Formats: sequence, structure tokens, C-alpha cells
Amino acid sequence: QVQLVESGGGLVQAGESMRLSCTASGIGNPAMAWYRQAPGKQREFVARISVTGVTSVQNDLRGRFTVARDYDKNTVYLQIRNLQQEDTAVYYCNTYPPRSNSWGQGTQVTVSS
Repeated sequence: QVQLVESGGGLVQAGESMRLSCTASGIGNPAMAWYRQAPGKQREFVARISVTGVTSVQNDLRGRFTVARDYDKNTVYLQIRNLQQEDTAVYYCNTYPPRSNSWGQGTQVTVSS
């Protein structure tokens, strides 16, 4: 059974940094991605990392968002620098492309001014 558990979110001030973690079980080490859903908006793609570690970040987020993975820990990370209020959202991890029945609870990131 696939289980994805996100953590590391919280309330931060604009300009600060944060690292989110996603621990996966029952899934091996496939291509993974981070997604986010802001209030009143659809869930959107943020960044992905391939089986071999090649990364790709949504164009508008490049320079502030970095994705990485630890194969031994089956964990994927999302490092966010210089957080902005528009980054406020629930952040999810999933495979890339996403498996519809594998969404976890997500982790809430709230950025205050």
C-alpha cells in the first residue's frame, strides 16, 4: 500500500526559508514531485525529480524552489527560499505523474507579511 507523508510546514514570515519533507512507503523510488494548492485555487505542479535525480521546477518558481531526494530514506525534500505570501498553500508530494489514489494529507505552509 502506497503511503506518502508530508511534513515541515508551518507559519513563517515573508523572506524566510523552509524545507518540506515527504516520506514514501510501498512505492520504491519512482519519479516524484511536489504540488501545492492555494486557497480557492486548483492544485498545481511545483517541482519534480526523476529516478536518477534530474530535477525540474515550475518556471515561475525557479531560483527559490529546490527539490532533492534521499534514496536510502525514501524521502523527497522541497527547499523554499525567500518565501512570499503567494506561496501560502497546502503542499503535497506524489509520483510524477501523480497517482490519483495516493494523495496524502499535505503540509500547510502559511507565509505572513
